[in-house]
Amino acid sequence: MATLKALVVDDASFVRDLVKRTVRQRFPVIDTTDAQNGRRAQSLMSRTTFDLILCDWEMPEMSGLELLQWMRQQPQYEKTPFIMITSRGDKDHVVEAVKGGVSEYLGKPFSPEGLSNKIIKVMGRRLKDAMDRGGKSMAGPAEAFRESASLLTQKREAASPAPARAGKSSTSSASGSTARPPMSVASVRFSDSTLRSVIKDITLTEVRVIAKRDQQFPGILDQAVVDIEVAEGQVARLNGYVHQLQAVDKRQDTDFVGVTIRFVDEDPKKLEDLSRFIARFRSGG
Repeated sequence: MATLKALVVDDASFVRDLVKRTVRQRFPVIDTTDAQNGRRAQSLMSRTTFDLILCDWEMPEMSGLELLQWMRQQPQYEKTPFIMITSRGDKDHVVEAVKGGVSEYLGKPFSPEGLSNKIIKVMGRRLKDAMDRGGKSMAGPAEAFRESASLLTQKREAASPAPARAGKSSTSSASGSTARPPMSVASVRFSDSTLRSVIKDITLTEVRVIAKRDQQFPGILDQAVVDIEVAEGQVARLNGYVHQLQAVDKRQDTDFVGVTIRFVDEDPKKLEDLSRFIARFRSGG
């Protein structure tokens, strides 16, 4: 029976479901509630006392940082563990979160093991005691997560590098993207790797990128963060998951693989930035 309460806050329902499923699988003594933004979380926290907050940074209405700053001003939440789970991993934002009173910082995309370790770290003895009372073991987090992870991902081994071929000097030329401007380059981040790629097509709901086969590829349904330069010096970090992996041509030894990422963000600001990028992408300028 659950004895601790955690609040999961993220504007993307896919991420909320992933976090809740992971917590339930690894820590059955923790009951989870979720909120789609900081404002909704604030309302829930005013009515119920939570023992742990797992929160995104970029959300509409109230950001994770604003929720954290408000929370630390409430007597009942001065010492409550707050884990910021976000695609923003640059030093300035980490420092800002630390100043706001964050307990731990976890970058997206995250692995179940990474999330588990952060929760164990911030909850400490209180979590262990609750698990002991419930007759549960804290040992072997990797083993405990295996079943949960398999429900959400279908891992595949990284493709073997294909032999170098004459006349194929870059991803852009081989994928037919030479006419695209440099802004069409995208970095797709996964929990344990980053895929260098170019954008083949993009809409408000998904992006298809082309990448060389000699990189480490994800599995279907793996979390992803797509970094796209939507304007000079401005990078949009779009959360999503792997929807499809497909060879670019019919050859078994193809050098390039197409990856389709479905977006899960519901933040109007991100959709606005994405709309502007799509307009420029389609115009080729």
